[in-house]
Amino acid sequence: MPSVRSFMVLPALPDTLKELEFIAKNMFWCWNLEFVELFKHIDNKLWKACNHNPIKLLGAVSQENLDALAENQGYVCQLKRAAEKLKLYLEGPTWFEKVNSKCTEPTIAYFCAEFGIHESLPIYSGGLGLLAGDHLKSASDLGIPLVAVGLLYQKGYFRQYLNIDGWQQEVYAENDFYNMPLELIRDKNEQPLTIGVEYPGGTVHAQIWCISVGRVKLYLMDTNIPANSSHDRQITSNLYGGDREMRIRQEIMLGIGGLRALRAMNINPTVCHMNEGHAAFMALERIRLLLADKNMTFDEAFEATKAGNVFTIHTPVKAGLDEFPIEMIDKYFAGYFPSLGIGKKEFLGLGRMNPDNDTELFKMPILAMKLSAYRNGVSKLHGEVSRQMWAGLWPGVPINEVPIKAITNGAHCKGWLSGEMNSLFERYLGPNWADETAAKSIWENIDQIPDEELWRTHQRSKVSLIAFARTRLKAQMQQRGTYHTELNWAEEVLDPEALTIGFARRFATYKRGNLLLTDPQRLMKLLNNPSRPVQIIFAGKAHPSDTEGKEIIRQIMHFVTKYDARRRIVFLEDYDINVARYLVRGVDVWLNNPRPPMEASGTSGMKAAINGALNMSTYDGWWCEGYTPEGGWIIGAGENYQDAGYQDTVESQAIYNMLENEIVPLFYTRSADGLPRAWVRRVKNSIKWIAPRFSTHRMVADYTRKFYNPAAAKWKYLTAEAMLRAKELSTWKSTIKSAWPAVDIKDVQIQIGNNGDGDSVHTDSKQPTLKVGSELKVKALVRLGKVDPDNVSVELYFGPIDAWGDIREGSAVKMDYKQSESHDGEHWFAGVMRCKTSGRHGLAVRVLPKHDDLVNPHEVGLILWESANAKTGTANN
Repeated sequence: MPSVRSFMVLPALPDTLKELEFIAKNMFWCWNLEFVELFKHIDNKLWKACNHNPIKLLGAVSQENLDALAENQGYVCQLKRAAEKLKLYLEGPTWFEKVNSKCTEPTIAYFCAEFGIHESLPIYSGGLGLLAGDHLKSASDLGIPLVAVGLLYQKGYFRQYLNIDGWQQEVYAENDFYNMPLELIRDKNEQPLTIGVEYPGGTVHAQIWCISVGRVKLYLMDTNIPANSSHDRQITSNLYGGDREMRIRQEIMLGIGGLRALRAMNINPTVCHMNEGHAAFMALERIRLLLADKNMTFDEAFEATKAGNVFTIHTPVKAGLDEFPIEMIDKYFAGYFPSLGIGKKEFLGLGRMNPDNDTELFKMPILAMKLSAYRNGVSKLHGEVSRQMWAGLWPGVPINEVPIKAITNGAHCKGWLSGEMNSLFERYLGPNWADETAAKSIWENIDQIPDEELWRTHQRSKVSLIAFARTRLKAQMQQRGTYHTELNWAEEVLDPEALTIGFARRFATYKRGNLLLTDPQRLMKLLNNPSRPVQIIFAGKAHPSDTEGKEIIRQIMHFVTKYDARRRIVFLEDYDINVARYLVRGVDVWLNNPRPPMEASGTSGMKAAINGALNMSTYDGWWCEGYTPEGGWIIGAGENYQDAGYQDTVESQAIYNMLENEIVPLFYTRSADGLPRAWVRRVKNSIKWIAPRFSTHRMVADYTRKFYNPAAAKWKYLTAEAMLRAKELSTWKSTIKSAWPAVDIKDVQIQIGNNGDGDSVHTDSKQPTLKVGSELKVKALVRLGKVDPDNVSVELYFGPIDAWGDIREGSAVKMDYKQSESHDGEHWFAGVMRCKTSGRHGLAVRVLPKHDDLVNPHEVGLILWESANAKTGTANN
């Protein structure tokens, strides 16, 4: 091969257009439509051909066109206004500054395997990436001091097309980083800044690229550089590509390499947020750095690190979580154990549910949970499912107290809203509505929008969707080799006046993309109703290894052919952000029918709702919180079925019933002026309810208040004074763990008081009978041995009990220390429980460790419950 010398060619922008480059290099333009119009105006056809990539556009447009624009005073003024708006945005006051004016500003590092910011940056696959992208946009809008870390994939995720049989095919296109909104980070000598990570074959190097997302910087590592072997250059080749070994190589670079990249740029985060378990090795590297820099033990560094880590888990499907065989962990981390000051068994135990089970695989979400003080699921239901799923990490802890919280996902409203709807909101909600998306009062003004305006605005988006679908369908047919004479019908598919259902998401089996096809005759009757037709637009990719998911797509395509439904059912190939944007803006109904409780959250329905679509979904994910009878429809009631086939039958029939009896009639019932006013009323209800509650502004604000600020404060506190408090906490935990086996509940005495109206109560030795308002006064004799009473919390735990005698959804009340009983370390504690509701209730005494520096009382992993052998007594007052 010849020696090739590389050089860069930059667009020659006239002086009056120089600020185009400034705007193009900050992704702020992608959620501000007036900025998009600047690029479309240059050359709309070329803009589309460049996949809406402004850097590529500026490099491809003719010099004559640029020179002509430079003479266009109107365009130049528009450009100057846009540049000034961006500068004011970057320098202006923020929400975070207002609510944290007295706080030392932390640095939050947000780690994720993929980021879906815009279609011109194809380094995402689906929901996780889109959520991460929206997280960054809202963090920028709110002024959160956040930096993001990921990998820059040379080929990204696959491009999808279907063959003549409807079977998904995958192709991988090379990303041209030098024609994307990226900048290479350079050192003081103007050379690419690189970091090194040790792998079994030697050190792998990565250079660092930066994407500006408003005020937020996203740093992406790239191993495709000459310093690496051809094998190592492949680490950042594909998103979710390759085998399990490639996955661990990628996750080592993301976690360990990501933290080293930040350090190389002198960024020292106070809080590290792992968005899913892919980045969990980051927490180990954070411990290693403390060991190296601060002369700490592993346990001491563990305490400090854990306090500053946040972990968000996104899937309730165990098969979708990363786990690695022990041989692979040994291969990649045998040289890493010594730097942590622990042995192989201790290391493996960090990634196991049961550290003593030598056959258990090493699980990334367990590693992340054990090394994080703040953990959450992505909807209320998912929080409940996650607590049940991972309760084994906290044995003896009631399910409702398992320390995994819930912060429900959201969508970045302005980034997904159509231009027409945005203009409507500016007129009736106020020009700055996007700054206050989480304020419910603003959305009450939706009622001020005239029905006709809202309806016509949404209809224009539907027309745009159908035009887009026809053009894309024609291109798909040409690619498959369809005869030219058959292409004309592509211009006739879909009807702008027909009720349009959208179904677009990853084609995993549990999402049931073929559920609508279970009764062909009934579906075709809906589609072909001459006066009230229904049409469906599908889109989505199956994972390259998911044969069952690909088969669902093939079934849809075969259904279309068999029943000649091509004018009413369309499948749009190569689902990406651009396709999603058209769909959520233009459909009338957004259909989501996963098998509960398999959907962690979902966000596409939120995006559709703010654009005036109505949601019809199974009772799963975010819809458990988003559903209101006046603003959408629910499929079933979240029932659990043992027979999946029977469940599919029941719930598909429910969909047909709703369409036939409610949704279709509601859509087509028009007033004298031709408006579906009852439908529009429901749309308004939907927007008012969903928009403020399910925006990423609300979501990121929740993360900030509940996790980022507390974690930053705890990190600062524990690491102050040469890590003194972190070391003290570690010592305290070690002491309490060694002393805990001696702790015992020796005696429990219950005194029954009168109820509220003074009536006496009746009891026997087994089960007292009380009335609402009565009190149980409880005394407990606890042997603490060498444990100081100030280091424990003795509690009454009570609540309704089930048929098996277990307390469900209980509550705890702290008991007060009363006196020492003897020199043997026995102490009396007393507390009161009030009977507030009727029914069969249970009561138990428990002991937990207590320390002011604990984030959660269950983080030590110690809990003692009153045993059946404890002496108990009951008496009337």
